[in-house]
Amino acid sequence: MLTRQEPQLRQAGSGDLPQLNAVIEAAVMGWDLPERVKRLALPSYRYDEHDLDHLDLWVAQISSAIVGVVALEPADARDLPDGQRGLLLHGLYVHPDYQHQGIGRRLLHHAEQQVRQRQLDGLLVRAQSDAGEFFAAHGMQALPAQNVGRDYQYRYWKTVTP
Repeated sequence: MLTRQEPQLRQAGSGDLPQLNAVIEAAVMGWDLPERVKRLALPSYRYDEHDLDHLDLWVAQISSAIVGVVALEPADARDLPDGQRGLLLHGLYVHPDYQHQGIGRRLLHHAEQQVRQRQLDGLLVRAQSDAGEFFAAHGMQALPAQNVGRDYQYRYWKTVTP
């Protein structure tokens, strides 16, 4: 009988970039979008060494394999509900072979812990359209577009209590 191993979460370093970008590529290629759109968009989802300077990048690792990635950065005040301060969940990816095992939930909870540690109000995500159910199931509320020309359509917010 196979025992499911719990992933360890740790901050990513530059040596992790090839493996974490492979996780992102596998996840993006599983999205419900035309293949051409995924191929064209994929380069914009990859992280490089410069991103490590301004993003908080964490990985979920089982043995030596990176199986999930979460990236956080301070959210722009104009994207947040009025008067709130928060983090933007820049990206959350789980390798397709490890999806539906609680890794995405664990990474999301880690993001919420980061909000608490920084004494902010909540977490904002601009989700891929088919990921909305995941975020809603974990207590995030859809935000209406205040400015249809500027606001991303699939935005979710969660107030994180101390």
